[in-house]
Amino acid sequence: MLVNYHNQFPEIHDTAFIAPNAVITGDVKIAEGASVWYNAVIRGDVSPVTIGKESNIQDLCCLHQSPDKPLIIEDYVTVGHRVTLHSAVIRHHALVGMDSTILDGAEIGEYAFIGAGSLVTPGTKIPPRTLAFGRPAKVVRELTDADYEDMTRIVTEYAEKAQLYKKEHQ
Repeated sequence: MLVNYHNQFPEIHDTAFIAPNAVITGDVKIAEGASVWYNAVIRGDVSPVTIGKESNIQDLCCLHQSPDKPLIIEDYVTVGHRVTLHSAVIRHHALVGMDSTILDGAEIGEYAFIGAGSLVTPGTKIPPRTLAFGRPAKVVRELTDADYEDMTRIVTEYAEKAQLYKKEHQ
């Protein structure tokens, strides 16, 4: 469901897939080929939310922000099931594992991988091409070629699946 808030209506690219029971409101921009899955909530009613090309926001995610602190998700990002993102920056090709929380001012670097169930505290910077894990999240190692392959597989599968859902159900 797309909802107007204070004369701001979400801008969704024609090729993006939005699940019928996702809720998106306010100043939200979703780029080409991106997908927002079942029961996700994206509220752009405090600051802007930007979701890049072919990024996927999986089931039950909650995306929001603080005043003057936008939420930015760049291209080819995977945001796993039940993730909460709040006024953070998620760089190109990053993966945020299911049940993780990323808080205000945090930045997840390009190709960084946040392990499932992690908490990235306010202002934390996770370097590119690293695996961070824990509560609070700490870098535990550099990523391997196998990690990159898996991250690429996931984002590609979600982009392909989104187009199938879009074709079959809209």
